[in-house]
Amino acid sequence: MHVPSLIERKRDGGELTDAEIGRIVADFTAGSLPDYQMSALAMAICWRGMCPRETAALTRAMLESGSVLHHPPGHPPVVDKHSTGGIGDKVSLILAPLLACDRLWVPMISGRGLGITGGTLDKLEAIPGFRVGLSEAETLAQLETIGVVMIGQTEAICPADKKLYALRDVTGTVPSIPLIVASILSKKLAESLDRLVLDVKYGSGAFMKTDEAARDLADAMRHVGEAMGVRITTRLNPMDEPLGHAVGNALEVREAIDTLQGRGPADLVAITLDLAAAVSDAPREQLAAWLSDGTAWAKFQALVAAQGGDVSCLDHFETVHPAPVRHPVTADRSGVVSRLDAGTIGHASLSLGAGRSRADDAVDFAVGFSDLVKTGSTVRAGDCLGIIHARSEADAAAAAEAFRAALTIVA
Repeated sequence: MHVPSLIERKRDGGELTDAEIGRIVADFTAGSLPDYQMSALAMAICWRGMCPRETAALTRAMLESGSVLHHPPGHPPVVDKHSTGGIGDKVSLILAPLLACDRLWVPMISGRGLGITGGTLDKLEAIPGFRVGLSEAETLAQLETIGVVMIGQTEAICPADKKLYALRDVTGTVPSIPLIVASILSKKLAESLDRLVLDVKYGSGAFMKTDEAARDLADAMRHVGEAMGVRITTRLNPMDEPLGHAVGNALEVREAIDTLQGRGPADLVAITLDLAAAVSDAPREQLAAWLSDGTAWAKFQALVAAQGGDVSCLDHFETVHPAPVRHPVTADRSGVVSRLDAGTIGHASLSLGAGRSRADDAVDFAVGFSDLVKTGSTVRAGDCLGIIHARSEADAAAAAEAFRAALTIVA
């Protein structure tokens, strides 16, 4: 197989065969196809796309690059959710334990931050001691005991996606529909799911900038997923302002805890219930009750304990990762907030250190934004519009400038 010829063919708009795609993925996983060639092919795919057959072949090859979960006979329905990424999107931390309250099994395999969007694994690892690297035996045992597990990709599960995911983040190839589809569905299909709900975001803080592009992505994922035997439900959601009031790893964990304790912001609660209802056997009213009466909170605590996390810190989580600098941003005039641009806030959070510029970068759990104002809010001059959590005064000043660029207040 002459890889440069395959890269050139895709660069020029041609198609790759199933066998060629399978060989590329196998060689990349084994390390015999170097990163620079896979990066070039990823860019060609990003530029030229893939037909549905190619996308399905890529998904299958990535799935078959590792092992899949094998559930015992007579198991409960196995369900999961995946978001295509957003700013302040901490839904998974709430939804996974909530679904487990319905006696469903939720084997959630998640990823790290990608581009300006935060990663569920980074948020979970902000909880001291939380282990995201469980073995298959540990994963299945935890499902049987508490019904939910939240892990990262192990060496055994979709190793091809794990390697490609890291490359996409640093080579400008994140917003490619075939690569997104293959990445999401290879991990999810490795869970041996019965049902999957896909939260497809669009807007300034999402990879898909328009609802049309989001619909194309949703259709592509539904086509591939259903062809492989999983009931797929999709939801399109705007991401023009941050979700909830917090952006940043530890800050989002704190907001997820608030929501599990019945004190969540309205927009975060609404989207969580919408997504949960799409795969749950319980009605939306019952799901809402489990969020407000402590049932989902108890399940989250059980999840944290099962994976080695420090449950005792959860009730005072704001003290676990305090940022050295807390800088409030105040309104310079009165009026109605008509815009708080999610993309700009996401880039500012990335600059503070909450995300990665390179695959091997460490994230700073402490930094980000809290107490963010919502669009449609009426404010007076001097009101707090948000609090910047930063490592230095210089970082806070730069983030404040970005915040004001993201904000519009109309009289």
